[in-house]
Amino acid sequence: MTDTQKTPLVALKDMSISFGGIKAVDHVSIDLHAGEVVGLLGHNGAGKSTLIKCLSGAYQADHGEIYVEGKKVKIENPRDARAQNIETIYQTLALADNLNASANLFLGRELTNRFGMVDEGKMEAETRKIMARLNPNFRKFHEPVSALSGGQRQSVAIARAVYFNAKVLIMDEPTAALGPQETEMVSELIQELKAQGIGIFLIEHDIHNVMKLCDRAAVMKNGQMVGVVDVADVTDDDILSMIILGKNPKKAA
Repeated sequence: MTDTQKTPLVALKDMSISFGGIKAVDHVSIDLHAGEVVGLLGHNGAGKSTLIKCLSGAYQADHGEIYVEGKKVKIENPRDARAQNIETIYQTLALADNLNASANLFLGRELTNRFGMVDEGKMEAETRKIMARLNPNFRKFHEPVSALSGGQRQSVAIARAVYFNAKVLIMDEPTAALGPQETEMVSELIQELKAQGIGIFLIEHDIHNVMKLCDRAAVMKNGQMVGVVDVADVTDDDILSMIILGKNPKKAA
């Protein structure tokens, strides 16, 4: 294994955060490599979303360190996270429903011409280019995103992150409330992102999605890390046991 492969894209070490005396995350460590999908599972309140919000800049941990490509960094807000090429795609997707795909892609970061005017033609051309990489079947470039399907909306949100050089993507239950066809589309998007060397933290509740999409699964319970396992080495039941009983199959073996 080369040094590049050994150094994770991002590593959270010994992270802790409390709210009102309750430890939401209790000395948790996890890392993520390029071209890898790590699934984060656990019951509501297990701490998985809170842990990831420390990486996205939504929360500041009370204790712990964050490393990006081996270098210790400080992430105090979402701007800091984006500066480290860490992007978050929430379930709500944060899209402006009345705008089309290219206007959403460049929202707040519009491309302008030499006269300082918004260059809609260039923005559409760039949107078509990134969509050709991620979702070649996407055709609805002029409709408002409110007219798009759930999977197509995910495509726009992912394209926005990737266009602005995301190396780490945090995806919060991206297939929730999607039908089978739409879920398959998002699955293909995730596979494409992996192939491009992007690391993905996937917050999931569906074990089948984790088994299908993830390289490793990290299970949390009561703010603590039960364990991190290679998906190829465990069964659905092993992961279910980790979630419900807090039992690590590695330690049981």
